[in-house]
Amino acid sequence: MGDAFPQAAGRMAAVADPVIAQVGALMRQRPQALSLAQGMVDWAPPPGVSRAVALALAETDRRLDRYGPVQGEPAVLEAVRRELTEERGLDLEGSELLVTAGSNMAFNAIAQVLCDPGDEVLLPLPFYFNHAMAIRLAGGVPVPVAAGLVPDPDRLAAAITPRSRAIVTISPNNPSGLVTPPEVLAAINNLCHRHGLVHVSDEAYADFVHGSVPHASPGRLPGSGGHTVSLFSLSKAYGMAGWRVGYAAVPRQLMGALAKVQDTVLICPPQVSQRAALAALEAGPAWCRPHVEALGQRRRQLLAAVAAARDGGLAVELLGPPDGAFYGLLRFPCALDGESLMRHLVLGHGVAALPGDSFGLPAANGLGQLRLSYGMLDGPDLDEALRRLFQALAVLDR
Repeated sequence: MGDAFPQAAGRMAAVADPVIAQVGALMRQRPQALSLAQGMVDWAPPPGVSRAVALALAETDRRLDRYGPVQGEPAVLEAVRRELTEERGLDLEGSELLVTAGSNMAFNAIAQVLCDPGDEVLLPLPFYFNHAMAIRLAGGVPVPVAAGLVPDPDRLAAAITPRSRAIVTISPNNPSGLVTPPEVLAAINNLCHRHGLVHVSDEAYADFVHGSVPHASPGRLPGSGGHTVSLFSLSKAYGMAGWRVGYAAVPRQLMGALAKVQDTVLICPPQVSQRAALAALEAGPAWCRPHVEALGQRRRQLLAAVAAARDGGLAVELLGPPDGAFYGLLRFPCALDGESLMRHLVLGHGVAALPGDSFGLPAANGLGQLRLSYGMLDGPDLDEALRRLFQALAVLDR
């Protein structure tokens, strides 16, 4: 017995601190700061969402108050099936469907199911920080692989070991905005099949394509369902981040284990959010399309601001090209660590962005990276945020 307080398990020290919470704390110290940090859009959900929720709340049979099926309500699962097959062309032979509290939760469940202690999951650099965090929480080992912004299947193959369980791809990419060509995703999918690995394809930004390279899910490949996890979200294109609804197509043989995780963590997807999800899915990608297209002007603002900064003598460049999602990955002269860089930007110059080390890209050789998100700011605010950003970076370059 003594005066010591209980401490968190030692393994938690290997899990990164949530960077969005860190930048949020800094912005509370500088309330007028503009954010290029959070990955959200500024539009509201389809009008049918609020109507559907109002009708559900007016019901008298109290279905919203009860637990539902672990995988999701049948009507929602059927709407997801139609969307994945008719709109996205997935081959669901060998797959089951699962509705989750956002695609982040789906990834966390997959990590729990795949990883025994010490098992490895390959993450092409740059990776999404929540993926690495989920793998650590599951007792697994995230293995960053410098496979190129367009992941090179040969470099990924060279990183496979007897402990490897999965390869993760994100396209359109967070943080770079790059759209991986369909033939590359197909090659990675085939690589996973040959080595008995799961291909986890994060497609939260599937509707956000602004350039000439199309997005095509590797889950479209015939016979891919038995080794491919395809993750989707309503948070982005449907403006429903706070509703916490995502869905996944998963190999049928993993469904029993995934149900154990879902039942332990969530029991079932929230009933009211599923009503909202059903209304959003009925609106469909056609409803999202004009909103996504309108982001093109903001993307052009970002490209123009980078070009102007370069013309002004600042050694900055966008890695990419940023033809998907609503991100750009900026490289620039910098020797600061991520936390110091965030403090410099927010407290010193009133603008927030996420540092590269959150995505496995620490400053090195005098160069740093920032993920810039243009999804939340209107035109004038975006111009002002970019002006502040490049002013802050010019200070570092002196």
